[in-house]
Amino acid sequence: MAINQITVFLENKAGSLLDITKILSQNKVDLRALNIAETADYGLLRMITADNISAEKVLKQEGLIFTEKPVLAVAIDDKPGALSEVLEILAKENIDVHYMYSIFGHQNGKAYMIMQVAEIDKATQILKGNGVTIAEPCDLQIG
Repeated sequence: MAINQITVFLENKAGSLLDITKILSQNKVDLRALNIAETADYGLLRMITADNISAEKVLKQEGLIFTEKPVLAVAIDDKPGALSEVLEILAKENIDVHYMYSIFGHQNGKAYMIMQVAEIDKATQILKGNGVTIAEPCDLQIG
C-alpha cells in the first residue's frame, strides 16, 4: 500500500528548514522521515508525517507551496545486502526507482526505505510476490 509524501518547496536560505520544522512542531505534527534535495533556485523538503491532513493545513496557512505524492515504505532486513536484493527485484521487472531515503529508526530488525518508483502498483505487487514487506501506514504510526 502506498503512503503519501509531502514535498515542500524551500527558499535556498539559512533558516528555511528551521522555520518549517518549528511551524510543524508548534502544531503537533510529528515527522516520520525527511529528505532534502537542492536545486540552483530552491530546495525540496520531502517528508512523511504522522498526520498529513494537519501538516497540509498548517503549510497552506503559512502560504507554503507543496505537493503530495504516493510512495512505498519498504521493510528491509537490517543487514548488509538487503537493499540490493530489493533493488534487484525491481530492476529485473524494469521498474525505475526515482529516489529513495530511509525513515527514522527501525522496528523488529527491519529498516524502512521510502521509494518513489515509476509504477507504484506494479512495484507493490512484484515486491510482495517476492516476499518483501510493504509497510502499512499503521506500521509507521501514520494516521
